Amino acid sequence: MASSTRSLSSLPYDLVMKAGLQMLEANLVPDFLLRRAARMLLSMRLRVSYKPTAAEQLRDLMEFAHSLKEFPIAVHSDKPNSQHYEVPTEFYKLVLGKHMKYSCSYFSKQTSGLDESEQAMLELYCERAQIADGQKILDLGCGWGSFSLYIAKKYPQALITGLSNSKTQKDYIEEECRKQGISNVNIITSDINLTEADTAYDRIVSIEMFEHMKNYKKLLKKISSWMKPNGLLFVHIFVHKVFAYHFQDSGDDDWMARSFFTGGTMPADGLLLYFQDDVSILNHWRISGNHYSRTSEEWLKNMDRNLESVKIIFEKTYGESEVRKWIAYWRAFFIAVSELFGFNNGEEWMVSHYLFKRK
Repeated sequence: MASSTRSLSSLPYDLVMKAGLQMLEANLVPDFLLRRAARMLLSMRLRVSYKPTAAEQLRDLMEFAHSLKEFPIAVHSDKPNSQHYEVPTEFYKLVLGKHMKYSCSYFSKQTSGLDESEQAMLELYCERAQIADGQKILDLGCGWGSFSLYIAKKYPQALITGLSNSKTQKDYIEEECRKQGISNVNIITSDINLTEADTAYDRIVSIEMFEHMKNYKKLLKKISSWMKPNGLLFVHIFVHKVFAYHFQDSGDDDWMARSFFTGGTMPADGLLLYFQDDVSILNHWRISGNHYSRTSEEWLKNMDRNLESVKIIFEKTYGESEVRKWIAYWRAFFIAVSELFGFNNGEEWMVSHYLFKRK
């Protein structure tokens, strides 16, 4: 009887979400309502996830950390390809900045544009990861090669290996290497669950890949085996400052998990610090979520500016009947990312950087 009562009480909310999703797919929801709905859902997330006491909050995080040890390194590792990375590169060329950086940029000045801010974050990686010429460097989860291509030119004697599970990304990076005359980059396509390395690296850099992972204990153990004795691991991930959660598709209000982040994790800022069996923390930084909010707003502006070209790409990718829906989905995704990281002036969800040494 109690469960029936709960089901009945949730019916209006479920109906509203279903109707809202149908309106979204028809591209009938104005941006101000999308933003308001996003902030409402984020407020709900905070009410559920913040515990009454500090002790309970810590216990919740510890339970989450222990639960990750029951997972493989990654789950649904094929999903990001269909959801993000196998969308034609032409779409990202229209939306991202000149470095094709599909992750948070760093707006060091109020007047900074996207191209300048992409470069500012790439420079920050070089500084914090202590990159130097002549090193062997692994770009773990290399995306469209923003970091690999940048350091390949900045440090011409370095040897860079990029790891991606996307053939689309590999093809793009290799073509860019040919165009730019870059010969010190090698791209490998592989599932991280199955990947083994036959060399050791001075530096391993991972930019927004850990969010797609689950078992950090196994992941960091594997990564540590690829590091030279004095090697360093630099990690850039987005986080919540206190709590962690899984992206789960459990209802119509979880469309982002279903369409963009299947199998993903929202780590807490301190979560990785509980997995130091094989690596040891050297430094730890936080970057305001406002930087990611501005990044996503720039992506949205670029998409809107190039909407006619985007429609052609989406028709080829998703089919003519799906174009309107996927335009709405991608625009809503960029809006949701902006609202997430801009919430509470960027002080709830943010970006964390970590520097680890091998034990």
